[in-house]
Amino acid sequence: MEPPVCHPFSALATLRSGRDVPLVTDHIWSAGSLEGLRRPTIAIVGTRAATAYGKSLARRFACDLANAGCAIVSGLALGIDAAAHQGALDAGAPTIGILGGGHARFFPQRNRALAERMIAAGGAVLSPFPPEHAAFPSQFLQRNGIVAALADAVVVIEAPARSGSLNTAGWAAGRIPVFAVPGDVDRAHVAGCHALIRDGAILARSAQDITDDLRLTAPAEDRASRARELDHALGDELEHRLQGLLSDGERSLDELLDETRVDVAKVLAALSRLEVRGSVEARPGQRYSLR
Repeated sequence: MEPPVCHPFSALATLRSGRDVPLVTDHIWSAGSLEGLRRPTIAIVGTRAATAYGKSLARRFACDLANAGCAIVSGLALGIDAAAHQGALDAGAPTIGILGGGHARFFPQRNRALAERMIAAGGAVLSPFPPEHAAFPSQFLQRNGIVAALADAVVVIEAPARSGSLNTAGWAAGRIPVFAVPGDVDRAHVAGCHALIRDGAILARSAQDITDDLRLTAPAEDRASRARELDHALGDELEHRLQGLLSDGERSLDELLDETRVDVAKVLAALSRLEVRGSVEARPGQRYSLR
């Protein structure tokens, strides 16, 4: 990940084009591009202990919202947050993650590769804490405030009754729309969403409910262009990462998949491009090495 740069928080408010951005911190450190904040910005948040269905919903909501011209903001946590960031990448749109600690003490480590993809695709990773500052539980409340502060709306997917996502919704309440996705009323992992709806949040069955309410659209040609640009950027980044891994010696396909955490089809396509250029050699047993 590139070295973060410190900005006054007011600089982010300027990027919001005059929209209401409460002061949550004096300074913020950023890696990547902040240009995505010029778009309508939707925060998608939810539980770390998400179900497969919840993560699928978050990814689909984020992709559809990104296709409507939005940038997706979330907290780069496991579960719903990570799925939302991935959905934005699927659509070729910038996505912005907010950390609960410093960039150099990245947490959770399992999402570091995702953060690097976000930056490579024109998004950013932000933190209100200096790079060497460790993540502590109490700091995530401030992180939640920044997620809400940078959003034009907050969408909550799978949140139990006690959830940091409800804290994010609390920061947003009364300032921007809060949407909640309902679920099975007998399941504890959506009790927080139902409480939000009971207390006045807008029920969202799909991303179209949100885009209709916020009156957001994006031309199909813009969506296709963003997708092409993203495919090119991610392809170059993946090739670079694979070459870096192979510089340490021969690796199996399974090892490369484990270390990149990228879909097998994309890894194989990148390896094929490297083979054609003569940079990588395929060996028996689905093993690869640099030439």
